Parts: sequence; structure tokens; C-alpha cells
Amino acid sequence: MSSYLSIENIDKRFERNGLSSHVLADVNLQVARGEYISIIGHSGCGKSTVLNIVAGLIDSTNGAVILDGKEVKGPGPDRSLVFQNHSLLPWLTVYENVALAVDKVFKHGKSKAERQEWTLRHLDMVGMSHALNKRPSEISGGMKQRVGIARALAMEPKVLLLDEPFGALDALTRAHLQDEVMRIQSELHNTVMMITHDVDEAVLLSDRIVMMTNGPAATIGEILDIDLPRPRDRIALANDARYNGYRQAVLSFLYEKQRKVEDIGQHRARGQESASVKKQA
Repeated sequence: MSSYLSIENIDKRFERNGLSSHVLADVNLQVARGEYISIIGHSGCGKSTVLNIVAGLIDSTNGAVILDGKEVKGPGPDRSLVFQNHSLLPWLTVYENVALAVDKVFKHGKSKAERQEWTLRHLDMVGMSHALNKRPSEISGGMKQRVGIARALAMEPKVLLLDEPFGALDALTRAHLQDEVMRIQSELHNTVMMITHDVDEAVLLSDRIVMMTNGPAATIGEILDIDLPRPRDRIALANDARYNGYRQAVLSFLYEKQRKVEDIGQHRARGQESASVKKQA
């Protein structure tokens, strides 16, 4: 597999008040152009830290991120990020929220008419052409996420980064938006990296699932290839043996990691209790 996005020997430590927190240790991942990658793991395992390093929002302590042959040195339009919170500007309309990003990225590459057409095209792609003049307060949560995805795609990024983009939505809206993302990705062949806590979502959407170990010093524990034909139908896959096998593999990994954390916690608690008893004696 030729590498389009390369995460190489990433280490991350946070320093605060003289104390060091080792969040990530020796994270390595190679992503092919057009691949859909999901990163899953327990809370606090550094998933979002990996995503933010790829986005250029924070620096790694050691290691590097290489995208299309160039090292990532900070934020840039070649990587667009969709948060769990839509992050739309409340005083702008749906159209204006997307147009703002388009004008910023393509000011010198497209005419005003071309930028307008580009903005409208991407809003139509996510089914939001009917709400161009509405403000975020006037549309639903699912619609806000559609606009956020349209804005990210309109920047024509080399990598689309999704940080639990469906986590705050109800089940029906989440399922519909997942289907839309699959459709769009099949049309545009985007390279996508997504953070999720949802095992079913990871199996449904991904080409590979990256499973993180628990922190501190979290790293990649396993990578699972999802060999399911596209386009994928969630109803048809519900009784598919391969789908359920992948789902079971991810759940088993997560369960095993959680069990180890609980065992360590109980061991420490017993140690502290024993030390307290000896001190009292």
C-alpha cells in the first residue's frame, strides 16, 4: 500500500505546572489515498490528540506527520476538520458559513462566480440547498452537521478529519448522515480519518479500524481490515457474518483493554489499602 498520509513515530507529552503527562507513545500509521480510517478506543486514549496532530492544531513531542510528501507544520486547507459540535458562526447564514471558507481558500484561484457555484454545489451535495438563507439557530442539529461537512469538503482538502461528527445526533439522524457520508466519499474518493466511540459506525464506514490502547502512553494496539464490498447497506449487513465478525473483534479488543484497566485499578486500590493498614499498625 502506497502511503499518502504517514504518521511516523508520534510521541506526545503535555507539560503543566512542572508535571509531565505522556499521552501518546510511538504511534505509526500509513494511510492510502482515498482510504477511510476510523480510530476507536476508550475515553482518554489519545484519539483526538492524534487527530489534532494530523490537523496541525497541536505539535507532537517527537515524530512527524507527512501528507502527500510534505511534513505537516501547522493548520492548513489541505486538512479540514469537522468537530462533534458543528462550529458554525451563528450570525452567518448557511450559505455564508460555507462561502467564508471557500473565499478564504480559493480567493486567488477562482472567480467570484466560480466561488459562488462551488459553495452552492457543496451545499447541494449534503442536501442543504433549501436552507441557504437560514441561520444555525433556525435549523436542526443534523442540518448543522451537514453544513459543517459541506464547509469542510468545499475546501477540497487532501484529508477530511472527522472528530465524532455524529456523536451528538439522535440515532435516526446519525444513521442518515452516515449514509450521506458514505455516498459522498464514494463520489469524491476522499481520504478520511474519523474518531468514533461507536463500533457499528466504525465497521460500517471504514476500510480499516485503528484500535488504540489505553493511556497513559497510548499507542496503536491493533489494526483491523474491513473487507466488505461497497456500497454498503446497513440493513443487509445486520445479518452478514463478516460484519458481525468484525464487530465482535473490535468489541473484544475494547473489552480486554477495559478489563486490564479495571484489574490495574483494583491492584492499586488493594496496595493503597494494605499500605494504610500497615501505617495504622
